[in-house]
Amino acid sequence: MNDYLEKILRGQAINFEAFLKKLPESFCRRHRELFAAEKVKNNRWLVTILDERAFAELQDVAQVPVSRVDAAKKGNSHRHGTEVSFLLVYHQGLASSRPDVAVIGSDSADVGFQRARSVLVVENERNFFQYAQMLDFAGEALGMHLRLMNCDVVLGGGNRVTRGAVLGWLKGYENVFCVFDYDAGGLKMFSTIAASLGDKATFVQPRDWQPWLARFCKVPDSTERFTRAVSLAEGLGFVALAGAFRSTGKFMEQEVILDE
Repeated sequence: MNDYLEKILRGQAINFEAFLKKLPESFCRRHRELFAAEKVKNNRWLVTILDERAFAELQDVAQVPVSRVDAAKKGNSHRHGTEVSFLLVYHQGLASSRPDVAVIGSDSADVGFQRARSVLVVENERNFFQYAQMLDFAGEALGMHLRLMNCDVVLGGGNRVTRGAVLGWLKGYENVFCVFDYDAGGLKMFSTIAASLGDKATFVQPRDWQPWLARFCKVPDSTERFTRAVSLAEGLGFVALAGAFRSTGKFMEQEVILDE
């Protein structure tokens, strides 16, 4: 948005139709009152500002918010990430079946337990609650013996673990094992984690997908979503998973692991 506004101020031609799609709804509804556009060539228009005051308001809205509160004042708190994240964690030192909470800030972490060498990040709440079964699944897939004595378990749903501060905290583990849905969303989340953590991050998946093919039951929302999943799997080197997508035409949600 800011690039478009700067070009308009400098008198440079822009893709006006693309610009309108990025406008906040309140400004888009009255764009004819705010701007006049003259087409100079394909997909390029020279834009004249008709309402200087409204343009100044738009510039203010388009500025990257400095905090979540600032973003809320500008109409959308989600334009700025939260400064603090809360992670539910199962670990060896728990006195009951209730998980612990790690408070992760941008420059600090309040964690009241000694972390294990490894961590299993589980996307789904039900799977997280069944952490013992998930440790068994991950251990079998990885050829390792995983228990809370050597592997913490973190709930990472809703892209919570892809936040910068959380990724920084996860770097303190020697191994970060990820159990996400076997679909475009899960692969995208893992690719973000792997880009930050490198070889520390491992996407947990069965060694042989053949016995699991009948559990690929989720129909993709769109062809684009399906194609994206195949592309991500191949790009990450998960050739067998890409093959499973192709042979079934579907995705596999991690809840089916609990039926084992």
